Amino acid sequence: MNHLKKGNAIEAAQQFIAKHFPHCDGALLAGSVVRGEATETSDLDIVVFDNHRMTSYRESFIAFGWAIEVFVHNLTSYKQFFDEDYKRARPSMPRMVSEGIILKDNSFIESIKEEANQLLKKGPEEWSQQTIKTKQYFISDALNDLIGCSNKAEELFIANTLAELVSVFVLRTNRQWIGHSKWVVRALMQYDETFTQQFINAFDIFYKTGAKEQIIKLVDKVLESYGGQFFEGFSIGK
Repeated sequence: MNHLKKGNAIEAAQQFIAKHFPHCDGALLAGSVVRGEATETSDLDIVVFDNHRMTSYRESFIAFGWAIEVFVHNLTSYKQFFDEDYKRARPSMPRMVSEGIILKDNSFIESIKEEANQLLKKGPEEWSQQTIKTKQYFISDALNDLIGCSNKAEELFIANTLAELVSVFVLRTNRQWIGHSKWVVRALMQYDETFTQQFINAFDIFYKTGAKEQIIKLVDKVLESYGGQFFEGFSIGK
């Protein structure tokens, strides 16, 4: 699909904007090609600002040798996405705007970039103590499910759940942005490379051999600063 070289990503993006959004107010090229992390299956992520659009939308194209994901906003709708990303602690739109290469600009994109940069620098909202205890309980519950399980198929899904719970817990209790899919590891690496390698190794050993000891040690270490595993006294809705 990507018969154009990665170095031609900007040219392809500019051609795309000229054809499909010739009257837009501004556009950015973001994603893996901008970060120098493109693979053979990478697409182009393009953010378009068009003040004639009443609502924001997302659309996929095959054009100029690339798969292209376009995120279209007017000059105010992006703010809602910034706010929603802040609340869920996954800064997808702010990150795209911050890292994006400007393809077209009617003298306003730098100010939106500054908004994105300030939000990324601020970090997500701090968890309350109640939220921490609740997450601690569900991690403890998943860990004990894994320890007690002897069904290989069930173990795989319990481990998947535990990996997600632990990664989110570590990042959010340290006021770090979280991620989804490949961004889980990227978010962890940005926070603490040593811990991330321990995290990867523990689950890799389990998936390869079925041995749970390293996962147990890892989770107990994560929970140690919060009093360890938590069960007795947990309550919701009382």
